Amino acid sequence: MKHIRNFCIIAHIDHGKSTLADRLLEYTNTIQITEGQMLDDMDLEKERGITIKSHAIQMEYEKDGQKYVLNLIDTPGHVDFSYEVSRSIAACEGALLVVDASQGVQAQTISNLYMALEHDLEIIPVINKCDMPSAMPDEVEDEIVELIGCERSSIIRASARTGMGVEEILNAIVDRVPHPVGDEEAPLQALIFDSVFNSFRGIIAYYKIVNGVMRKGDHVKFFNTGMEYDADEIGVLKMDMIPRQEMRTGDVGYIISGIKTSSEVRVGDTITHVSRPCSEAIEGFEEVKPMVFAGVYPIDPTEYENLRASLEKLQLNDASLTFTPESSVALGFGFRCGFLGLLHMEIIQERLDREFDMDVITTVPNVFYHIFDKHGNMTEVHNPSAMPDPTAIDYLEEPYIRASIITQTDYIGPIMTLCLGKRGELVKQEYVSGNRVEIYYDIPLGEIVIDFYDKLKSISKGYASFDYHMNGFRRSKLIKLDILLNGEPVDALSTLTHESNAYDLGRRMCEKLKELIPRQQFDIAIQAAIGAKIIARETVKQVRKDVTAKCYGGDVSRKRKLLEKQKRGKKRMKQIGNVEVPQKAFLAVLKLD
Repeated sequence: MKHIRNFCIIAHIDHGKSTLADRLLEYTNTIQITEGQMLDDMDLEKERGITIKSHAIQMEYEKDGQKYVLNLIDTPGHVDFSYEVSRSIAACEGALLVVDASQGVQAQTISNLYMALEHDLEIIPVINKCDMPSAMPDEVEDEIVELIGCERSSIIRASARTGMGVEEILNAIVDRVPHPVGDEEAPLQALIFDSVFNSFRGIIAYYKIVNGVMRKGDHVKFFNTGMEYDADEIGVLKMDMIPRQEMRTGDVGYIISGIKTSSEVRVGDTITHVSRPCSEAIEGFEEVKPMVFAGVYPIDPTEYENLRASLEKLQLNDASLTFTPESSVALGFGFRCGFLGLLHMEIIQERLDREFDMDVITTVPNVFYHIFDKHGNMTEVHNPSAMPDPTAIDYLEEPYIRASIITQTDYIGPIMTLCLGKRGELVKQEYVSGNRVEIYYDIPLGEIVIDFYDKLKSISKGYASFDYHMNGFRRSKLIKLDILLNGEPVDALSTLTHESNAYDLGRRMCEKLKELIPRQQFDIAIQAAIGAKIIARETVKQVRKDVTAKCYGGDVSRKRKLLEKQKRGKKRMKQIGNVEVPQKAFLAVLKLD
């Protein structure tokens, strides 16, 4: 145990943590680097250049003639995947805080750092990309000293691209990160921090042993679910899984026990022996609350069960995804899924398509609201179509967030305009260093869900970084906006919006749908309504066949007779015809601006 070091890497998105992980693996001769980002093994991760999943890998490093085992857990940097980070931190004793030398400390770095400090992790600050011409290592050092109050001499300057400073980082991990503490004689306690699905072996759980020893073939149980299994295979994680006969306190590894159903493995659960169980489960990380909800429906209704199975397998790999069944008049049966943010939602959609070959329709994302009736009873509503009758509602409360935006002083004006347009309230602003400022806003969560992050990046030319956490509920004047096609409400397009935005949003939605809904043999009326009041209307004109083309000359009554016949046919068609809303119309409503 004295020679084990468990550490993770925390950083803002794009500060080079996956490249740094590659260098560490290469330096310790764990693997041969054939291409960049060896730990990001999903196609999606490679294409977008982001880390989505935490990855665990073991390295061996020799210092002063003594061999050390280093367990690295790589973490994502985007604000939507902060749950993955909290789990990695729970399984570590130390963290590398990586900061880009040309960009300085960013919002996500700070929030992940606070998470690490809460768990009493030893922090090793590293300034990455020091070889770049735009690097400002001295200024960034000032920021780090101000942020965590460390000694200047303890900050390591490195470059993951050239390999500069890698040996220094490895030495610092061995010298500064404390070894795991635990009792090998105590009953077994192992914290599950991740799980993956393998179609041949069942569900594979990754864990860190806090106390005790686990041997191959042991009869174990999962503490919270109470399910019992045999440890068919246990071992450590390198680029592949390497079986071992026993795993001791402080080790990070995997267990295969032929588990088939996903609900039996919960991330955060504790593994213990059946014969000598531990008295209590390990406390590691908080339950995550989804922020954004959207309906996910199969395009082909017969695929419903397959979609359920696909979502269950995804949930293993990504414990922050939640889903419950729901049905919609327009789209049939599907699921209401909870996501951590819009990027998370986009990634889940892509993964359903690539990994499980599922074609799905996703409805307009929304957040959850508290609705109080006249008797003072509160219900939580996740879907605008589940709203009770407006006459029964006393008032509504919507969730607010405390947003922290770090930017250069040149962009303060446009960013404030953006936040005010989203009904934000300025809390305070502080100068971080030189010309960089941190602005705090209270903003309704519903306003930032759709396109806030994209707009922020474009008006600040990519310089602003954004992070947020929940900040309670407040009363608000929200109304439900319905979209009607030929008088029939399309429940998948209904949204909750603030009074001040309703008319504008209704008009824009009608105009957008008019462009996207294909023309039929009859007129289609697109209307936006608040309750029984219509606030906007557009009409998709009918496609008409020229029935009088074959009438040459003769009496006008012949033409009139044909036109009357066509009119009666159109009227009958309108009564029985239904309007298909194409998938791109649902997506276009999101990107109205």
